[in-house]
Amino acid sequence: MSEKKIVRAEDVMKSDFVEVDGLMTVAQALDIARESRARVLIVKKRHEDDEFGMVLLSDIAKKVIACDRSAERVNVYEIMAKPAIGVNGRMDVRYCARLFENVGISLAPVVDGDQIRGIVSYNDIVLDGLFAEQE
Repeated sequence: MSEKKIVRAEDVMKSDFVEVDGLMTVAQALDIARESRARVLIVKKRHEDDEFGMVLLSDIAKKVIACDRSAERVNVYEIMAKPAIGVNGRMDVRYCARLFENVGISLAPVVDGDQIRGIVSYNDIVLDGLFAEQE
């Protein structure tokens, strides 16, 4: 009987994120995201005791576009989720999926100390993790 392969968050994480400053306007942050084709904006810590924030493109759609607000007049800090719920890169993707379900999120930064190493999402867990587990 073969042992089941453990797939970890770091095995399926993606690097399609950019770090931005919370004082940037949404328009400035979107320019950076568009350039790098990022799906997630990670808001940098302001000081040692601060936490990371996070903005998804869907947050911009809901909190800026749908509310008819100007992206040039809204700062990133006004629409970010903070603190961002992060996962350890060594976490088994099964526990990532359970965490996502328990707290109502669909993706999270993979955190190593004060570094964001990547982003893991339900899509990554299913499309990459499930197949890696079967190999």
